[in-house]
This record gives sequence, C-alpha cells and structure tokens, in this order.
Amino acid sequence: MSTLGPTMKIHAVAPDRIIVIMPAFNEQEALPSTLAGLLATPLPLDVVVIDDGSSDDTAAIATANGAVCLQLPFNLGIGGALRTGFRYAVELGYQRGIQFDADGQHDASQIEALLAPLAEGADMVVGSRFAGAGDYRVGRSRGFAMNILRWAIRRLAGQRFTDTSSGFRSFGPEVLALFAAEYPIEYMDSVEALVMSCRAGFDVREVPTVMHERTGGVASNRSFRLAYHYVRVLVSLANTPKAQRRVAETSA
Repeated sequence: MSTLGPTMKIHAVAPDRIIVIMPAFNEQEALPSTLAGLLATPLPLDVVVIDDGSSDDTAAIATANGAVCLQLPFNLGIGGALRTGFRYAVELGYQRGIQFDADGQHDASQIEALLAPLAEGADMVVGSRFAGAGDYRVGRSRGFAMNILRWAIRRLAGQRFTDTSSGFRSFGPEVLALFAAEYPIEYMDSVEALVMSCRAGFDVREVPTVMHERTGGVASNRSFRLAYHYVRVLVSLANTPKAQRRVAETSA
C-alpha cells in the first residue's frame, strides 16, 4: 500500500498509459469484481484506489487485486479522495485519466467510449446514464432534483448535459492539472467540477454509457441529506467564478 506524501519519489509513466482514479470507502464487497473487470480490458490501464479512511479491508483487497492503493488517514469524502487521485496522476505524468466508481456501477467496457472524444480534442468527457444507452432509473424525487440541476448548469455553464452528477468521466492533461489543485471537496463535487470545467473554457462533452446498480456495500447518499445538499450546491454554483484555463506541464 502506498501513501502519497510530500517526499514521495515518483517517476513519469509511459505516455500511452491511462490512470483509473477510484475513490473507495468500505467497498471490500464490490472491489474484487470491479478491479477484475478493469484489468481484463485490453486498454493500458493503471488503477489507483484511494482508500478514504475505510474501516474494512478495502485497502488490502485493492492491492491484492492489482491496484495501487493510497490510504487516507481518515474519511475526507469523495471530493477529497478524488483530489488525492488527481494529484497522484499529475505528479506521475499521466496524460489521460478515468474517474471510476468502486461499487460496480460503472462498466469497464464503456471506457473506450469516454476516451474517443479525448482523441478528437475534448478536454473532459462525461458518461451519461440518461443519454440513450441502457435503462438506468432513479426515483421521482431524485429525478426532479436532477432536472433542476440540469437547468441550473445550462444557465451557469452555457451547455446542456443529461447527467450532471455522473462520476464516470475521462480527462485530458489540462483538466487533470486543474483538478489536482482545485477539485471541489464538498458533497456533490461532480456537479461543481462540471461547472468549473465549462467556465474555465474547456471542451467538455457527454457520451451515452451503460451503468449498473451497485454490486455491494452501502450507498453514501441518504434521502434526508439530499434536499440540503441540492440547495447548497445551487448556491455554490451561482457564486462560482470563472476559472483561468491552465496548461498542464508535461514530463520530460
């Protein structure tokens, strides 16, 4: 198991390698099948699991199944775990990254659909559950809240997305660099990150992808928390300034 620290010596990776950034909190049940699916693909993937203060065997299972594991000393939440993963990716010199859930909802066979727009010049690609692929469904109240977020993001970012909270995404080097420094750490980080990328002038696209229900563990979202967090994120989005686009440094 590895811990990312200020004195950690790391070396640049081959330019064709793709890093899969996977935050995980108490995901020992789902991790083996999730990692097996990723490592079975023909793509040149390197998987880093960020163990977000788990109390189960998440870290041990991650390393036993072929992933690098960065262990956080306590639970930071998904945003903090992701920022750790983005920082790790940038310090090692990865030029492409994939955000992937540990709970089995994302399908490794769909990664190529996320990578194709990067090759065409996109900076970030969102895999949508609601753009025509698969039959993913959400409840009525959550669906209503998602519609509000779609409307808000269209107004604030000037772009329409069908799945604003999807955590299945790909990134080019400039977005990796931005998120390594400034990724939102509050709940519903994915929504704020989407607006941040659009307002920074990045080419952000959406593609249809198939997703599944979680295969194990317990979801971190709770209904009584959702109303508060939707209000908070709307206020936050309305006050998000336009960011300056930064150019990622490339390793020699």
